[in-house]
Amino acid sequence: MSNNSDRMDKYSTPLRQTIDRIGSTCTDCGACQAGCAFLQHYGTPKAIIEKYDFSDPANQQLAFECSLCGLCGAVCPEKLDPGELFLAIRREAVIHENGNFASYRTILAYEKRGSSALFSYYGLPDGCDTVFFPGCTLPGTRPESTWRLFAHLQRSIPALGIVFDCCTKPSHDLGRQGHFDRMFAEMRDYLRSNGVRRVLTACPNCHKIFKQYGNGLAVETVYEILSRGELPAAARGDGELAIHDPCPLRRESAVQDSVRTILRRMGLTVTEMKHRRGRTLCCGEGGSVGFMRPELARNWRRIRSREAQGRKLVTYCAGCAGFLNRKTPTVHLADVLFFPEKALNGSMRGAGSPLTYINRLILKRRFKKSLAAATQRAGRNPS
Repeated sequence: MSNNSDRMDKYSTPLRQTIDRIGSTCTDCGACQAGCAFLQHYGTPKAIIEKYDFSDPANQQLAFECSLCGLCGAVCPEKLDPGELFLAIRREAVIHENGNFASYRTILAYEKRGSSALFSYYGLPDGCDTVFFPGCTLPGTRPESTWRLFAHLQRSIPALGIVFDCCTKPSHDLGRQGHFDRMFAEMRDYLRSNGVRRVLTACPNCHKIFKQYGNGLAVETVYEILSRGELPAAARGDGELAIHDPCPLRRESAVQDSVRTILRRMGLTVTEMKHRRGRTLCCGEGGSVGFMRPELARNWRRIRSREAQGRKLVTYCAGCAGFLNRKTPTVHLADVLFFPEKALNGSMRGAGSPLTYINRLILKRRFKKSLAAATQRAGRNPS
C-alpha cells in the first residue's frame, strides 16, 4: 500500500485523480478486454494501475499503444472510460518530456502543414454565421466531393463560409495538451470574433474536438443537415453496403441515424455488423497507434474485415475509408452521394500522398477565386 502511495505522490493532480476514480471503481470484470488486443496484453485498467509506476518513462510508453477509441468505456458495466487513463498518462509523459515523438514526426508534420499559411484558408462571406469545416483528409483524398458537398450545403445556407485548417487532434491525442489548447483556442476565438456561431463538420475527429472544446460554438455534421433536406440529384443507387461507424462518433446516435437515413433514401440496402453504433470498432488509425505498435492497428482492421464478410463497407470518415480499404473494399459516404455509380462499382478511390497535398492546394485556390469572402485569412497566430 505504501508503494502505491509513493507512486501517487509522483503523479500530476489530473493523473492522480483519474487513477483514483478508475482504480476504486474497476471490478476487474474483464468486459473491456474482450474486444481489445491492447488490454488483453496488459490487463484490466485496475491491474495496470496496480502493476505499473507511471512516473517511470518506460511505463508511460504503454499508454501510446492504446487506440483511445472508447470501446472499453462503451462496454464497461461501471460506466468508466479507461481511455481517459491512457490519455492522462500520455499527458504525463509530455509534462515530463518523456514522449517519444520522433516516432510521430509524420503525423505531427501533417498537422503542422494543415494549420500553415500554405494549406489553411478561412473564407467568410458577409453575414456568415456558419462555416463548413471539412478537416484535413477529406479535401486531400476527395477534393471534388468536398467541393460539391460545400456547393450543396450553400444552396440552403447562402452565407456559408469555408475553413480549411487542422483541428490539431493528433497533438491532443498524443498528450500535447498545452500545444493543442493554444492552437485550438486561437482558431475558435477567431471564428467567434468574426460572427461564426455554428460549425458543420465532415470529419468525425474534428466533430469530437469542436464538441468538446468549442465553448459555445454549435457543431453539427454535414450528414445531419443532408438527412433533413434534399439530397444531391445524383444520389441514387442500388446494392448492399455494411456501415462502419467511426469511433469518435460512437456516442452520437443522431449522426448514426442520419447516415442510415441518407443511404436508405438513396435506395441502398443497409447492413449492420456486430460492432456498430456505440460499440463500433476502431479502424486502426486511432491514437496514432500504428506509429508505435502497427500490429495492434492492423488487428482492428482484421476484425472489421471478418465482420464485413465480403460486403463493401461505407463509412463517413476519410481516415477510416483509407485505412480499412487496405483490407476490405470501403467507400466514403461523400463519394456515394455525389458519384454513386463510380463509388459503388469500385472505380473511384481516394487519392494518396503526395497528391493529397496538391489536391488541397488546388481546392484552396478554387475557393479563393469563387467564394465572395468579406473576411479571409491563412495560417494562425497562437499566443
